[in-house]
Amino acid sequence: EDAFSNGALCQCGGERETHDSVATGDYFGAAIVTKWDSRQHSSEYPTDAFGELEFSGAGYRHSYFLRLSCDTSPQIIYPLMTTHWGLPSPNLVVSVVGDEGHEKIKPWVKDILRKGLVRAAQSTGAWILTGGLREGVSRCVGDAVRDHKAATSAVSQNKVVAIGVAPWGRVYNRQQLVNAQGSFPARYYVQNTTKDTCCLDNSCQAFLLVDNGSVGKRGGETAFQANLEDYISHQRTGSGSIEIPVLCMLISGEASMLERLDTSLKKGTPWLVLAGSGPAADFIGDLLGDLSAGILSPTSLVADAEAIMGVSVEFCDRVREKVRKYFSAEAGLEKLVDTALSIYQRRDLITIFKGKQEGPDDFDTVLLKALVRASKRVSSKASEYIEELRLAVAWNRVDIAKAELFNGEIQWKYDDLEESMTDALINNKPQFVRLFCENGLNILNYLTNERLETLYRSLSDSSLAYILLQRRLSDRKSLVGSLPSVSRLLQDLLGDVCEPFYYQALRLDPRMGSRRTLKQVNRILQEECTYRNQRCPSPWAALFIWAVLQNRAEMAIFFWEKEPVLGALGACTILRELSKLESETETKLAMKQLAQRFENLANDVFGECYQSTESHSFTLLIRKSLVWGGATCLQMATAADARLFFSNDGVQSLLSQIWWGDMERNTEVWKLILAFFMPPLIYTNLIKFRSVLSCLCRAVSVVLGFVATVIFDLNFGTNSKRPFIVSRWRQFWYAPVTSFLGNVLMYFLFLCLFAYVLLVDFKPPPPEGPSFLEFVLYFWVFTLVCEEIRQTFFGGSLFLFQRIKKYIQDNWNKCDLTAILLFLLALMCRIFPSSFNFGRALMAIDYMVFTLRLIHIFAINKQLGPKIIILGKMVKDVFFFLFFLGVWLMAYGVAHQALLYSYDPRPNWIFRRVYYRPYLHIFGQIPINEMDADKLQESDCTYNHTEIEAGAEPCLSTYANWIVVILLVIYLLFTNIVLVNLLIAMFSYTFSKVQEHSDIYWKFQRYNLIVEYHSRPCLAPPFIIFSHLHILIKRHIRQIPSVKSQHFGEKSLKGRKASCLNTWEAVQKENLLSAQNKKLRESDTARLQRTSVKVDSVLKQMAEIRDHDRRLRVLETQLDYCCSALSWMTEALSQSNVVSTSRPPPLHKGDMKELKCHGCLLQILHMQ
Repeated sequence: EDAFSNGALCQCGGERETHDSVATGDYFGAAIVTKWDSRQHSSEYPTDAFGELEFSGAGYRHSYFLRLSCDTSPQIIYPLMTTHWGLPSPNLVVSVVGDEGHEKIKPWVKDILRKGLVRAAQSTGAWILTGGLREGVSRCVGDAVRDHKAATSAVSQNKVVAIGVAPWGRVYNRQQLVNAQGSFPARYYVQNTTKDTCCLDNSCQAFLLVDNGSVGKRGGETAFQANLEDYISHQRTGSGSIEIPVLCMLISGEASMLERLDTSLKKGTPWLVLAGSGPAADFIGDLLGDLSAGILSPTSLVADAEAIMGVSVEFCDRVREKVRKYFSAEAGLEKLVDTALSIYQRRDLITIFKGKQEGPDDFDTVLLKALVRASKRVSSKASEYIEELRLAVAWNRVDIAKAELFNGEIQWKYDDLEESMTDALINNKPQFVRLFCENGLNILNYLTNERLETLYRSLSDSSLAYILLQRRLSDRKSLVGSLPSVSRLLQDLLGDVCEPFYYQALRLDPRMGSRRTLKQVNRILQEECTYRNQRCPSPWAALFIWAVLQNRAEMAIFFWEKEPVLGALGACTILRELSKLESETETKLAMKQLAQRFENLANDVFGECYQSTESHSFTLLIRKSLVWGGATCLQMATAADARLFFSNDGVQSLLSQIWWGDMERNTEVWKLILAFFMPPLIYTNLIKFRSVLSCLCRAVSVVLGFVATVIFDLNFGTNSKRPFIVSRWRQFWYAPVTSFLGNVLMYFLFLCLFAYVLLVDFKPPPPEGPSFLEFVLYFWVFTLVCEEIRQTFFGGSLFLFQRIKKYIQDNWNKCDLTAILLFLLALMCRIFPSSFNFGRALMAIDYMVFTLRLIHIFAINKQLGPKIIILGKMVKDVFFFLFFLGVWLMAYGVAHQALLYSYDPRPNWIFRRVYYRPYLHIFGQIPINEMDADKLQESDCTYNHTEIEAGAEPCLSTYANWIVVILLVIYLLFTNIVLVNLLIAMFSYTFSKVQEHSDIYWKFQRYNLIVEYHSRPCLAPPFIIFSHLHILIKRHIRQIPSVKSQHFGEKSLKGRKASCLNTWEAVQKENLLSAQNKKLRESDTARLQRTSVKVDSVLKQMAEIRDHDRRLRVLETQLDYCCSALSWMTEALSQSNVVSTSRPPPLHKGDMKELKCHGCLLQILHMQ
């Protein structure tokens, strides 16, 4: 029993009446029990308080809580918090301990917690362990966490997790939490507390309510919290690279806190002490700050008893004096002295922070440095700092790493940075990646094929790239992330733009089919994978693609080194293809934004290159990249749909050069038409040609990757000299503009012939027809079919299926294919008398398709080209409009038919009256005589169902005729006003959207048109048949390679030429980035940020000046007192006979009168 409560209370703090008889009775035999012990005098039962906690009126989300015994193993509690409660695994645990009484916390300590502790916890993803009650230091921590949640986003809030470890006996209204079945949730009402209890803090996300049997007393949770800290310190972070660091933070505190501090130090837990915050913290700061550092060795690992035995008596006395100074009222002085000596023995684990002088701005850095400095040793070997580096990487604090680990004092080796580099890559920490690359890590040696596969296996399970890799290996999930699967994924995303990636490492032939390739890959994976030990041939590009697939912008920008223009376009292609497959809206938007960013970078870098050197920039566009599978910039830009890149002046300049060939670009069109019909004029001065050889222009144009076959392609080398007649002939007829002009003129002639045959000369079936002109039309269409076959099956080096797929992807090719198929079907039908009329109808429809194909030629015109895009988008808008219109037509038409005709089973009339008539109503064709009962006309009709089924006209129903009129008014109001205006608004939006970027759209269309006519023979149908025969004989029978193919191979730069071009391109990229950074630094936002930093610095300096001024005033007051005392002593000694002097005491001239006055005053006082 408690002696101070007259037997009413037990020493545990509870009432004796509430205890069971087993606790109050004498069951201890003859032993006299004078002190209550939790382990001996309490029993454990299954917990009856757990679940979720809802603070009434607080408006916060539910918190988790659990009542547990003080002896509960942390091995059970920690998995419960991370797995069952779903708390994120911490990268750091900060345990805040200190004064939990009702004493007032100093204001600067609150600033430290609010501006320093919470900010550091957010930057590292830390747990903050507090007392969990609304008192003392725990209340200040709770207020700081609450202010942080109110001022930040939800993402930042989740990074700061506050966990309250509170004694169950001190929780106010704890009976509200008791429920043996669990509370989900338990409503907790915060009210005025008593002296021995306190309310829970609603800023904590979880509460561990430790019960040791006591009521209204502190200290029961101390042992459990220390064990929990020690257990967490042996667990690993979420990334698994390091053990979770734990740091205890001491604020104020009483004498009992020294034992808590000593216990944690023996377990190797570092501490951060806020000197000046209270008795215990001040004592530790004084103990470690003023005493000599040489008395004890900071690295001594001797046991406590042996260490204390070796301490000098003088040092013990000094420690004893400090204990008396700070804890004069405490009993057990010698025990406190022994504890202090033990703490001093492990002072290397303690960091003293003088927050009153240093301020809260640097606290987050000090907090993180405390863990690093706790285990730092005096050595310049980097291997002893690996754990500290892992800590910095886990916290993503590159500033700490630069200040403490990469300051030039440590010699880092490649092996030391290898594991941390992998950790930084996997956890998306590009600043550390850059830091490692700048301090000894060679990316060429680092990235092997095996490590690249490791990076791909580390992809998040929810990422789109990982899901796509799984789809490719549905039967072999263990191979996700292998190079074959990555190569297949990139092939699906990039298409036929480039050859498959990593085939050289896998020793695969790109010309093999898919089945053979799959068999070869399976054979490689079943055997010993020797390719994994090889270095990646292009590590920068491989890591760049890896970062792009994960939509990591900053990481991708860092690895955007090799071939910047082509790399940016490749990233744009990958991201836009991924965005089409992504289902989440936010991720899709982020991918589109990053793709647009890379397109802008490609455009800006190439613009910088074009301004620097035009010839080099042209080579940059048309060279084949070995890194990107033989792709060129123009091919990759086409795959990426990079309209902005094609609108660049440099790209358009090259396209103009290709379009006009060797002719001057300002040549009038009428001169070309005149020379087209009168070829001898090309040998006059009517058309001006450039002085360069035509072979040079063709060499440039062929490197675009197009296939061109022309008639009269003589077998001359690139450097052979041709006669003037042949050379000028080739210069004119081989130019794409000439081919375009010839095709347009001949196509107009084809349409005229088609129209004439269809309207005038379409003879009956054989033997009377067809006519001669109709046979000419058939032959013409045959040459068109031959050209389409050439484009499909004899273009490029792709496989047959890939060629067909590429051909069908073009919308105009679909139009050509439709026209040809309709023509063939019409031809077969017109031969037979039974289907002659149907064939003629198909011919008429087919003529419409051939005529609409003529729209494609308008793309070359700057004004009409964008209108084609607008027309195509408006057609899509019409389909959406027709959907709404069809719904409204059906709703009105069915109601209209049902109300006017009670019975009419004829299907053709039902369709006409349900859809056709309501559609005509929109245009004003309204049969009033059928709808208005007053204007009904007599007609021969019947109500007999049998007669109606036989074909008689049914009579109109006049029962609900007035409803039909109302429905008509509503229908016309909705269709003619609402829907039509909706369509107009959609058209206006589409027009304004495209017209705003009309120049970009036109330049992209112009590129596609140049591509098409560059690949065509110079002769137009029907004469193109001669070009086809020439190609068949020369290329496939005589096996004579094309000169353009030789030029194409020469543009695959290697060796010194490729190195010089890459260096020049990299220099232009750096120049661009430097200019952009300079522009960014000169922006108003950057200036405002710099001004804000300067203002903060000035305010800090002003605060220091005010502090210095205050100190100077105090010093001045003390000096005045000293001067007065010295004056008094001087006067007293001068009047006494103790000291005899030959001269008077010296006097300051300025103070002579003042001293005389002081002397007179002292003399008077002495006489009195």
